[in-house]
Amino acid sequence: MLACPAVYRLLRPLLFLLPAETAHRLTMFLLGIFWRVLPRARLPASLCCNVLGIAFESPVGLAAGMDKDRALARAWQRLGFGFVEIGTVTPRPQPGNPRPRLFRLVPFQAVINRMGFNNAGAAIVAGRLSRLPPDRGVICINVGRNKDTPNERAAEDYVAAFRALAPHAQFAAINVSSPNTPGLRALQDQLSGLVSALVRARNDLPRRIPLLVKLSPDESDDRLIEMARAAVDAGADGIIATNTTLDHSAVSGHRRAGEKGGLSGAPLKDRALAVCKLLYRNVQVPIIAVGGIFTAEDAYARIRAGASLIEIYTALVYAGPSLPQTIARGLEQLLARDGLTLQRAVGLDASE
Repeated sequence: MLACPAVYRLLRPLLFLLPAETAHRLTMFLLGIFWRVLPRARLPASLCCNVLGIAFESPVGLAAGMDKDRALARAWQRLGFGFVEIGTVTPRPQPGNPRPRLFRLVPFQAVINRMGFNNAGAAIVAGRLSRLPPDRGVICINVGRNKDTPNERAAEDYVAAFRALAPHAQFAAINVSSPNTPGLRALQDQLSGLVSALVRARNDLPRRIPLLVKLSPDESDDRLIEMARAAVDAGADGIIATNTTLDHSAVSGHRRAGEKGGLSGAPLKDRALAVCKLLYRNVQVPIIAVGGIFTAEDAYARIRAGASLIEIYTALVYAGPSLPQTIARGLEQLLARDGLTLQRAVGLDASE
């Protein structure tokens, strides 16, 4: 019933009376209990696509951060997500930053978070993934380093988490761009070595797992191109653009604007769209676009900007669990209107 837009419109004011993290934890708890009674979403056949050698029922995915470690992938897939990104997961469990650490900025359709990679650790998350019922849904695992691991040893953490989780996923994301773990973004200057270490670990597996690097929107265009090329040259199979931003100027009038942490949601849309176009023009690998995607029109613009797949997170908070189906159906209509297939639409506007 939560997947019904009318029901969510009634429930949202009640959820928004709760602190943001409390509402999130309650939603995850209820989803974990009731997901089996949810009917599986019917997705347009025209949106089936093959990216990274993986078959996706829809290009609309769930971004990392919503399901950090519960591994409710089958529940999310029933809501209509073509893929689910679990994490960020670190090798060892960690509680994350002190609460409160998650804030809604409702007039701006935005969220600020400083969660700090709170998760149960790679071994527990791998166990949860291993117990998922069989399904055709696609799972991505997002890996990071523990807060107390120095950057000099960061590759060990990424490799350890990847090795534990990779057997239960179809592809993996390397998170070096969260602003909420001290020093983490400095790893963007060490991408060649980090990606190379993960490529070696990947090559030891019986099944090839594509590796993608998630980049920050706060770098200059030249630095983004440099980092993306370094990642690809080291063996990365794709780029996720982008993570949250530390630039809060777009929400400067809000009482929460001064909270430390990464800003996500509608204020990030223009920069994330520009980064998508920039990277599409400069690297020849698939791009997963994330940041400020709320509607089918937003998703379509990101695809025409160069994204092969898109992800949502903050929009789900504001629009509710019917959103992945709504975006998918809208995408089908927009593609039909323009006489395009999904594959042909990718990158059409990237030169603008």
